[in-house]
Amino acid sequence: MRLLMLGGTGFVGRVVVETAVARGWDVTVFHRGRHEPPAGVRSLLGDRTTPDGLGALADGEWDVVVDTWSAAPRAVRDTARLLSGRVSRYVYVSSCSVYAWPAAAGYTEDAPLVEGASADAEQTDYARDKRGGELAVLDAFGSERSLIARAGLILGPHEDIGRLPWWLNRIARGGPVLAPGPRDLPLQYVDVRDLAEWILGAVERELSGPYNLISPSGHTTMGELLDACVEATGAEAELRWTEPSVVLDAGIQAWVQLPVWLPPGADHDAMHRADVSWALGAGLRCRAVSETVADTWAWLRGLSGGAPRRSDRPVVGLDPAVEAKLLGL
Repeated sequence: MRLLMLGGTGFVGRVVVETAVARGWDVTVFHRGRHEPPAGVRSLLGDRTTPDGLGALADGEWDVVVDTWSAAPRAVRDTARLLSGRVSRYVYVSSCSVYAWPAAAGYTEDAPLVEGASADAEQTDYARDKRGGELAVLDAFGSERSLIARAGLILGPHEDIGRLPWWLNRIARGGPVLAPGPRDLPLQYVDVRDLAEWILGAVERELSGPYNLISPSGHTTMGELLDACVEATGAEAELRWTEPSVVLDAGIQAWVQLPVWLPPGADHDAMHRADVSWALGAGLRCRAVSETVADTWAWLRGLSGGAPRRSDRPVVGLDPAVEAKLLGL
């Protein structure tokens, strides 16, 4: 199988490339040259945001292209149009953010979508940019040759947002840790490696259409996630479970200052209670949270510097002074 990966040097793209190489696929990576791609691939340089930035893709044929773009949809539009006659299938890694927010608990792929998105748009906001990317792919490749992977929360090695790395590093410091409750709060996420395996398997089976690509709701809980962090790091950390109202009344911002966590309510339902039966029926398999956490910690410990961070995403994590004040330390 011949894969063209657009990107391929960071988080999701990198893991897709590594997984494809391990399967024996012929992989070409189109990237800006800011980071080295994985070994065993052909490298093409270009910048989709500049005039003539797609020149390196003027020739060549592939069985599939995988695209994770999340900025101006017109970049997806231009690439999809250029490749439409030379690639059999286009996989776009989209997001569950494309659903009208907040999506009701149990929403499926048929739920209402965000309005105002366009394949021709400049960068606007994340939800409309991702939906615009979907529209661009559908316009150039049609529904039968398009696969839309609507991922939710993505965790695992190579994460460049900083959510799980922040929790691991915080717990590794030990001592009392603010643990936002309830402890049995159900979470929904996908390990990046499971996402990559599903995408490549879906390509081999010539699947098309949109899929919600996350674990079943309650695959793990907030308590199980943080317990796994304590176990992986071996830290002498004390998880102090705190009621959501106490956390919010202290002015602490869910999701950003306390990554992954959203208090029970509409936002939590939209992020952590999607229906994923279609993806499960199409082969999605989700590894245990203990494996995701342990492997992410092992990756972090093997880095010479800090974990990579995307400059186009908010900095996550809670100021130690704010945590100490709430815990009365």
